[in-house]
Amino acid sequence: MDGVGEPGRQPQEGRAGAQGAQGDFAHDVMGRPIWRLLLRGLGVYLPGWRTPETVLRVPGGAVGFGPPAFLDGDAGFGLQLPDRRKGLEPDREIYVRGRENPSFGIVVAGPAAAIGSRVVDAEVLMRFARRLTFEELFDTGDADSVPYAVRGARAVENVVFLDRAAGVGLCAEVEPVTRALHCPLYVRIGGPAERTVRAYAPNPEHVPNGAQRENGPGAAYSASYGADDQAVRSHS
Repeated sequence: MDGVGEPGRQPQEGRAGAQGAQGDFAHDVMGRPIWRLLLRGLGVYLPGWRTPETVLRVPGGAVGFGPPAFLDGDAGFGLQLPDRRKGLEPDREIYVRGRENPSFGIVVAGPAAAIGSRVVDAEVLMRFARRLTFEELFDTGDADSVPYAVRGARAVENVVFLDRAAGVGLCAEVEPVTRALHCPLYVRIGGPAERTVRAYAPNPEHVPNGAQRENGPGAAYSASYGADDQAVRSHS
């Protein structure tokens, strides 16, 4: 597992559409549904914070990456937390895109300790997100809601978790071809005085979508959480 980047080096940045390898790297990441879901979540739960215009490469000396985050190969990012607590109810919004084969995404905002594990990786975060989705879609007074809640939970493919108090966030997704789980984005949230958000992604060799570059950046991730994909259920 990799931790802090090399000291004294500056972040490697790149905007979507920029020229060169870094531009392709940024386009790969920022063309995915998980990126759009992150931006939507920031707009809902961090209004007034400056949203990231680019992604920073890790490893590679990106300033601000380090504990409690770590990088674990193809699994992507993870968090090492000092505590876990039961009974916490973080806020959440559930989104759905597509009609014939809908895909669910969920944005969760609250203390990361609510996830219930001191080490949070893609599998742990996705399991937590699917449990929350089931709980939100299940109506205790309507037995017919059970199949819908089960289908919705299984259809969760994108998760954004934001902990403003701790200043961190983590994003998990299901890779559309291999169906593997990984965390392609880690987020650093600045305080009320700074109001900035920095997003980090693994270097291209760690991005599972890299093998599909012949079809264009982000080809397998063409659909995003746009204006037409409304929240189907929220809890706050």
